Amino acid sequence: MPRQKTPAIASSRDRLREAAKALFAERGFEATTTAAICRLAGTSQSQLIKHFTDKQGILEAVFEHTWEQINPAVRLATESIDLPWYKLKILTDMILGFLEKDHAIRTLFLLEGRRIRGAGHMIVLVPGFIEFIKTVDGIVKELAARGEMKPYLHPQVFRSALMGAVEGMLRDHMLARTSRLPASFTESDIRAMVSTLLSLCMNN
Repeated sequence: MPRQKTPAIASSRDRLREAAKALFAERGFEATTTAAICRLAGTSQSQLIKHFTDKQGILEAVFEHTWEQINPAVRLATESIDLPWYKLKILTDMILGFLEKDHAIRTLFLLEGRRIRGAGHMIVLVPGFIEFIKTVDGIVKELAARGEMKPYLHPQVFRSALMGAVEGMLRDHMLARTSRLPASFTESDIRAMVSTLLSLCMNN
């Protein structure tokens, strides 16, 4: 009789990261204690300190782990596409799809991602996020070089406007579920708005 494979046991580092992700999304970063993270992960404070130093470190690890999944997928999906505007469409579709599937990460991205902490200078900008920004900027520069973007638009302000619009719509859509914010649009409406914004900026 063939032996059954035993499922791999997650390392303490992975358990801590996943526990923190769940608790940060549920309670918020400030209200989550390292003790609660360790209890949920079934490990010790010493392990948390060993792997992440502190609570800020584990939040950064949650974000970096997410970008480590997103960035290679985006590169693979867009590298063989010749049209830069279509690359942008595929990229935004992929990000929206990823965040639709992972509600905890969507909550963290939208509510905890770039909040000012500490003495007013601690903002989570992990290397994976900077890599993503560079990918978007590269595509936008392609658009500008081909003369396909409105010539009066700065490539980086176009990127900021597009990302800000997506974040704002997703945040309002999420908050409408738990508050009285009037945002009854659907995720399909968000995709339609993104396509409209892209077309408005194109030099047709």
